[in-house]
Amino acid sequence: MVSKHKNRWLRRWLLVIIFWAVPVAIVAVNEIREEMSYNAVDLERALTTWNFSDAQRAAGASAHCHGKPDVAKAAGCPPDVLAANAPRQQDAINEYNVRRSTLMAYLWHAFVGYWVVPAAILFAIGAIIGMVRRALRRPPVVKSPANNG
Repeated sequence: MVSKHKNRWLRRWLLVIIFWAVPVAIVAVNEIREEMSYNAVDLERALTTWNFSDAQRAAGASAHCHGKPDVAKAAGCPPDVLAANAPRQQDAINEYNVRRSTLMAYLWHAFVGYWVVPAAILFAIGAIIGMVRRALRRPPVVKSPANNG
């Protein structure tokens, strides 16, 4: 009877942990999708927005400078406008990379906190219960040869 149900709690623990991974993964994927789409839109807006001085605007630079820097350069955007906007655009790219790495760090901590830690706690509780049950199990009855006759 004991060998038939050996490691039953371990199989149950694995089943619970695997099923618990599903909602954790759903939340993580939704969070990544929403946050990265927001960050991508923010980056796109920063890269396609151009700041002009009054002299550049009067020279007609706003007609040639549109879209991302490569598109604007191909459209004939003056080099002084490209140079004036390049630091701001590079800062936007750097900010996007920081946001992405921060999101991944947060998600790693959430994965550990919402999946790894509960799995370890449930495993520890199951192991402790198993050890207590084993310690409290009655020893098998030993028949002495004197009682057989």
